[in-house]
Amino acid sequence: MSAARTYDCIGGTYGQTRQEDSRFARLVLTELRGAGTVVNVGAGTGSYEPTDRFVVALEPSPVMLRQRPTTAAPAVQGFAEWLLFRDNAFDAAMAVLTVHHWTDQSAGLRELNRVARERIVLLTWDPSSEGFWLMRDYFPQFLEADRKRLPPIEQLLRFLVDGRVVVVPIPHDCADGFLGAYWRRPWAYLDAEIRAGISSFATCQDLSPLHRLAEHLDTGEWQRRYGELLNREELDIGYRLVIGLPNRLTVQDHVPESSRHDQWECRRVDGPSTRSSPGPTTF
Repeated sequence: MSAARTYDCIGGTYGQTRQEDSRFARLVLTELRGAGTVVNVGAGTGSYEPTDRFVVALEPSPVMLRQRPTTAAPAVQGFAEWLLFRDNAFDAAMAVLTVHHWTDQSAGLRELNRVARERIVLLTWDPSSEGFWLMRDYFPQFLEADRKRLPPIEQLLRFLVDGRVVVVPIPHDCADGFLGAYWRRPWAYLDAEIRAGISSFATCQDLSPLHRLAEHLDTGEWQRRYGELLNREELDIGYRLVIGLPNRLTVQDHVPESSRHDQWECRRVDGPSTRSSPGPTTF
């Protein structure tokens, strides 16, 4: 299932359970410092977008676009693999927990290189990680699936110049309800509304391991196995920020020059705007 179809099906309450976490926001903003124009690819409901500069958001799912607040950046409906913007349109490109949903990850990464002049910032999960207790002991199929669909960090670095990797420990009270956010709040995984905002759960056909988790929480077995986690403020479970300069060599021969939508330029508008592609925008 494509990212757009996935989030059209499961994203109805995404804006309620996937709130921006201020600590992650600071990390992203630090890496975007000096970038006056930014494109947010796979933007969802608008988390982590800078508010003090010009941002354009791109998101494939209409359900997600409709949940963007009125104060959010202008948005267009589109796909990472075919960014409808001219070459070098932005100072920086950002993509937060989205690369694994792209149908053609290499094409999407080349497109980021094409439209970004100075910097690319990616938040992702390292598939060489061991994950955490939920994936290891209750839903190993999540770990197996994520290791297949998330690109290795080394692959991401090949699309960047002077790339570097920053470890992103997950705080125990993380506000953004992605899969690893509740490592110290195991009861949260029993909440259907919370699971609805996590693609691994929302597309899972067999939720029977939740019965075992509930039993282990009731009997104290979970606490016996993982009780030491209750004293931890944060935990490294594989999330990484990957940052670098655009690698122009990856862009060559990706999209024929005659097929590019050079009319899609970034011009400021008054207030937020959501447009659907194809067709020229007003910004």
